[in-house]
Amino acid sequence: MKKFARGLYRFSSSWTGTIIIVLLLIFFVAQSFVIPSGSMKRTLLIGDFLFAKKFSYGITIPELPWVGLKLLPDFRGDGHLIDGPRPKREDIVIFYVPKDRKTHFVKRCVAVGGDEILYYDKHLLIHFHEGDEYIRSHYPARKIVTVLGKLWVVNPYKDKYPGIQYKPEYNGNSFLMLLYRSPQVDMKPLFLPELKAPAYSMGGTPVNVFYKKVEPDHYYMIGDNRDNSEDSRFWGSVPYSLIIGKPWVIYFSIEYRSYDRVMYGKGGGRDHQALRKVCGDLPLDSKECREAWDKHRFTVRWDRVGRNVDRFQFEVPKDD
Repeated sequence: MKKFARGLYRFSSSWTGTIIIVLLLIFFVAQSFVIPSGSMKRTLLIGDFLFAKKFSYGITIPELPWVGLKLLPDFRGDGHLIDGPRPKREDIVIFYVPKDRKTHFVKRCVAVGGDEILYYDKHLLIHFHEGDEYIRSHYPARKIVTVLGKLWVVNPYKDKYPGIQYKPEYNGNSFLMLLYRSPQVDMKPLFLPELKAPAYSMGGTPVNVFYKKVEPDHYYMIGDNRDNSEDSRFWGSVPYSLIIGKPWVIYFSIEYRSYDRVMYGKGGGRDHQALRKVCGDLPLDSKECREAWDKHRFTVRWDRVGRNVDRFQFEVPKDD
């Protein structure tokens, strides 16, 4: 045993051993990701660097980081070497985007296979596949409505997770974006008068809601900041084969955005709320505000470093 331990120590101390150990950790245990957009604001912020648990939903096919080259064939046909638990409703999940199967996204799983979804501006309604009795027993009457002869829960996760807020980085709403891009989007446009939602004309036909029934072993991923989120509403449900893991720990967090980005949206959206927090009563388009932001830029958010991601979603956000 001592001989084996000495050999293992020598191997791990070598360059070859170090590289192999690091790759094994990335393949099977934890991998680093950075949050590039405000779609999960304010649970996850732009500039959060985090580790993801690669083993949360089984063991994925190992691939070379940054290159995306799979090292083994997909023997099971589901993107995993070892099958594991499926994502649950409410989970924050890291996955590949179905439209290109290369880009990593981080969103909340709002619905699973068999669930039905209705979406209109600021409202997400879900009919859980377990049925009406399940809904009555798990949700208060104030959050339940009857549509299409069945029960739906209105914004089922918003009360539980304070991080779910609407803080868009543009003027508009995601419902109109869906309407504009229809029929390329994943959801079906409908007109349901019982919802009493604002109606818009699409080819002369009134539309006030979008509908989707999630496919078996698929997961509907939507950002907490729904008005600033490119998600399953636009490119469809995520199959289990594209599930990577679950956010774990934030190991670093920094405000790196330029003034032009947060003010005018140059290079990735604007964020006047964050700018107002720094500039106070100064006009946002003033030289003084730009100077104040430039001093604030590259500030490390020390209160987020070393924290478990799961804890942030239960806290009233302090940082924009």
